[in-house]
Amino acid sequence: MLTRGANMWRARKVSGLRSWLTSGPEYPRVVPPTGSALGWATGLAVGCLASAIYWRLHDEQFSSENGEHEADIPLLEQFGLPDAGLHIRRYSGHAVSFNQARRTPRWVAEHITSSSITGPANRKNMKFKADPSIQPLFSAFNEDYLGSGWSRGHMAPAANYKNSQDAMRETFFLSNIVPQNNENNSGFWNRFGVLFKRIQEKRKRLEIYCRSLCSRFDDVWIISGPLNLPWKIDGKDCVHHYMIGKSDVAVPTHLFKVVLTGRSGGGSLCLGAFLVPNAPIGYQQKLADFQVQYFSKVSLSELEYKTGISFFPKLQRGSWQDLCSVDGCHLMNFHEMECYIAGKKLAATRSVSELDSIMQRLVEKGVEPHNGLLTKYKTRKEELVQRIQK
Repeated sequence: MLTRGANMWRARKVSGLRSWLTSGPEYPRVVPPTGSALGWATGLAVGCLASAIYWRLHDEQFSSENGEHEADIPLLEQFGLPDAGLHIRRYSGHAVSFNQARRTPRWVAEHITSSSITGPANRKNMKFKADPSIQPLFSAFNEDYLGSGWSRGHMAPAANYKNSQDAMRETFFLSNIVPQNNENNSGFWNRFGVLFKRIQEKRKRLEIYCRSLCSRFDDVWIISGPLNLPWKIDGKDCVHHYMIGKSDVAVPTHLFKVVLTGRSGGGSLCLGAFLVPNAPIGYQQKLADFQVQYFSKVSLSELEYKTGISFFPKLQRGSWQDLCSVDGCHLMNFHEMECYIAGKKLAATRSVSELDSIMQRLVEKGVEPHNGLLTKYKTRKEELVQRIQK
């Protein structure tokens, strides 16, 4: 009691407190008897107790006047702590952690299956727009991308959500978009997961590969996002990146994608962690060339160290197999990609002349259509001819 009272005495440091203890109107004056140690100690204890009661009542009165209670909200947080928008935003098909300072996502998480990538949903009338859940001060806008030389690159691709029109529509929120090199967005990144003209025709190899995993695995989890890694400037590591538009949307130097696959019957999970530069990448590059490894082993911690993100925190470390060793990590080559793009275009044609021109362009590129594409061509041509005859 003596120690507590003494500490309270020092903590308050309020002028006039001693005189209040000895002459306050609400409490009797305490005068320690001369020569009595016990009386002196008793007096000090009573005085400190009175002080504690007074300041307790004073603090409660202050809190009640401000509509708060000291036990509920500390004074430090009276007007709230800074909010960086770190909370997770959940949508119909994906989840986002948004970087308000850079106007781009930190990461975008997805879970896709064979059923989610098939269905009637389409991109018709889909438009990029600012995410309504993000304050305009921290949001990117379409105007930021126009004329910037950078394309709007999906992290969660629209084609992953053909089972839901709403889920597909939400992928066009700019909270799911990063400034992406035109050729990378149209080429390697597309093949992993198709520049205008030839460049756009290469776009989706990476995204296509991720969707193809659904035919070999029951569940596919994907986490994608932008990253800014140091450049060498004057021989020193320096983080440097471009910004576009009036909103100062940050342009990443790299893009990452972490892919985890599993089967409903159990067995080992397969994992691949990839880091791709936000720059043109040719068809000769293999996906495995960009796999994050440490001593020739897939290393999730290596990418976690670079991004500051803990991926799949509930997953036991090292409990997975290497995705590329199990599945091969095969991306479409030039011939396969050109046929894939042509097949998509055939389905959207409205005239026989347009249909024939698509096939003619393949010949000009030196690409021989495979049997599946030829079948699509003949079927679509018959449909168009019948429509004209009617």
